[in-house]
Amino acid sequence: MPSSPPFVAPPAPPASPVPRGLDWIDDPEEWAAFSRPSGDHGSGVWESSLAIEGMTCAACALAVEDALRAVPGVLAAEVGAASRRARVVWRAGRAPPSQWLAAVRQAGYRGLPLADLALRAERRRDARLVLWRWLVAGLCMMQVMMYAWPAYTTAPGEISADAQALLRWASWVLSLPVMLFSCGPFFRAALRDLRRRRVGMDTPVTLGILITFVVSSWGTFEPDGIFGAEVYFDSLTMFVFFLLGSRWLEERLRDRTGGALDLLLQRLPDGVERERADGAREQVAAHRVAVGDVLHVRPGEAFVADALVLDGETLVDEALLSGESRPVARGPGARVLAGSYNLAAAVRVRVTAAGTDTRFAEIAALMDEAARSRPRLAQLADRIARPFLLLVLLAAAGAALFWWRHDPGHALMVAVAVLIVTCPCALSLATPAAMLACAGALARHGVLVRRLQALEALARVDTVVFDKTGTLTRDALVVGAVQTRAGIDRAQALGMAAALAAHSLHPASRTLAAAGRAGAHEEQWQVADLAEEPGLGLRGRLLRNGWPWPGALRLGSAAHCGIAAPPGAETMVWLADEQGMLASFVLHEDVRADAAATVQRLAEMGVAVQLLSGDADAAVARVAAQLGIAEARGGCSPQHKLQALRALQRQGRHSAMVGDGLNDGPVLAGADVSFAFGQSVPLAQAQADFVVPGGALMRVADTLALARKTMAVVRQNLAWAALYNAVSVPLAVAGWMPAWLAGLGMAASSLLVVLNALRLSAALPVGDAMPEPMRLATESR
Repeated sequence: MPSSPPFVAPPAPPASPVPRGLDWIDDPEEWAAFSRPSGDHGSGVWESSLAIEGMTCAACALAVEDALRAVPGVLAAEVGAASRRARVVWRAGRAPPSQWLAAVRQAGYRGLPLADLALRAERRRDARLVLWRWLVAGLCMMQVMMYAWPAYTTAPGEISADAQALLRWASWVLSLPVMLFSCGPFFRAALRDLRRRRVGMDTPVTLGILITFVVSSWGTFEPDGIFGAEVYFDSLTMFVFFLLGSRWLEERLRDRTGGALDLLLQRLPDGVERERADGAREQVAAHRVAVGDVLHVRPGEAFVADALVLDGETLVDEALLSGESRPVARGPGARVLAGSYNLAAAVRVRVTAAGTDTRFAEIAALMDEAARSRPRLAQLADRIARPFLLLVLLAAAGAALFWWRHDPGHALMVAVAVLIVTCPCALSLATPAAMLACAGALARHGVLVRRLQALEALARVDTVVFDKTGTLTRDALVVGAVQTRAGIDRAQALGMAAALAAHSLHPASRTLAAAGRAGAHEEQWQVADLAEEPGLGLRGRLLRNGWPWPGALRLGSAAHCGIAAPPGAETMVWLADEQGMLASFVLHEDVRADAAATVQRLAEMGVAVQLLSGDADAAVARVAAQLGIAEARGGCSPQHKLQALRALQRQGRHSAMVGDGLNDGPVLAGADVSFAFGQSVPLAQAQADFVVPGGALMRVADTLALARKTMAVVRQNLAWAALYNAVSVPLAVAGWMPAWLAGLGMAASSLLVVLNALRLSAALPVGDAMPEPMRLATESR
């Protein structure tokens, strides 16, 4: 079990360790609401997802990890600072949820199950409280600035000592609400870090606030003392106002970037209406729904489980699950998926899969993993930020010592400016803010990011390798050229073939039957004496309006029909009677509608495209020519595909593999970046970095383009953070930056980073976003 030596969990309090409002947390029947069994660690082990409230930086994430790992029975813990989410792997017999939630609370934070109603209420309450703190700071700041104004505008001696003392005392009184109420989050975070012997982002801010208040109070109480020359209550209230304002805006902007992941994951309702055996209805928790239950789902609600429609017809949004942006019709006998939205009318459904067995649960697990992951650049920034904070403290102390001999009051204010202006908030936010915004935008457009680190690798890709069947082409075939005997037209030949093919399950037969249904010709023919020879074709008699076609007919291969087929690689089906060939049908693979456009767009982006397939060379060459792919190879086993990717890597090229995930596991795992494409992908076992559940191949090019934009934004953020510190630190050390301007600079730097990342949320085409009804229903939650 991993552990971190610096942290030793304090003993549990004598009272019940269950956090207030979570008395249900140790009930095994409730665990499915926020946990899933972990098959990687044996039986009796669960994996839970939490939201951690109160975190402000990477040091907070490390503190929560240490607290969780120190609980006996917790096998693993991961915490993402930017997403404020945690993953806990725990053994049911040794570490009930109440224990590790209590450990999080004792570390100074609050953990809440992601599916808990209290999470949303807690976040709304925290947002309102931050807003109130900011408003109080703003009101006091304006009053303090009014009292400080005479000191800036009058000449020495124009204000009497008594009047000056009165103004200082009034400013001190107005600063007390700021210190006692508005500064509460900074003080609590710094005290928590001090108890854990850590240096967090709020440590230099708190030091700066306390030093400013102490120096100004000293000057107020002893006007003739060492710090009596000037007071700084105006600077104190102003930079607290700026910091709180930036925190509030930052939280709102985070909800619009990485918060998109939470909106999609929390789309299931907390309760659902279930039908009892006697026909009455009852309201039950969503996680208590079981296979076989009959549910009533009203318009605007999400389906909580995979189910079959029993009664009612409606429109369903399945954008997240299938990538289909338009609502689809669902009626009796149709299947609906957990996480999809009922848009039009109430329906009655019977549950076929629930809980972790649904496709939505697999998608939620992938997105949760992405939200917690730490990109390499973010890890590097976090490692730099921690020693950087220590350097900030040393720099502030050095600046104070240098200026002390000139003016002790000014020396301490220089130290305050250094402490505040150099806080590395922008550096820590630069990478995760951009990548979470990208992941949220992709999720809204039907692309699931499994690892945020893959975005960095995808931005470097110069070669995209496609599988053919199930990726560039659909699983179904389509009818191409049709040749007929003299006297037989195409429609008649297709109708005759479809009448025979309708009685077979062979893929070629299904294609002909579908083509016949589309032309509505097969109803004219009746079939008699039908027989199927496996692997060859069909044999039978046809009648139309009671009149038989002369002799028996055969449908299938050339050998089955007694025809000498011309040489060629095309897939052909023959129809013949006793006189010989009646018709021949060329069957083509159904190339995806946007495949050619996707290949063209990748080429315009400077990306080479290759095709590797296990099909015959001729079939592969035909699809490659149709799509404009110059490099194509057929007859490739998964091992051959992997060897081809290794060869590209040895050439110094960065490749992305796009496959359907059914037999491409080794190749997807071996590529620099991989996409699992199509609805048949087993999400939980996929080796891919990105999962595209729908059939829109253009999403691959969209994701590549957005990854490049994301890394450009990351570089811009890092460059801004570096430039900001390079300019502001010398100014602060030189004494040319007052404390209020330092607070404004720190707030502006963090906001600029988040605002820059926010541009990625709207980087994909607007027309392909989630439908308006589903978007409104999602945001309302």
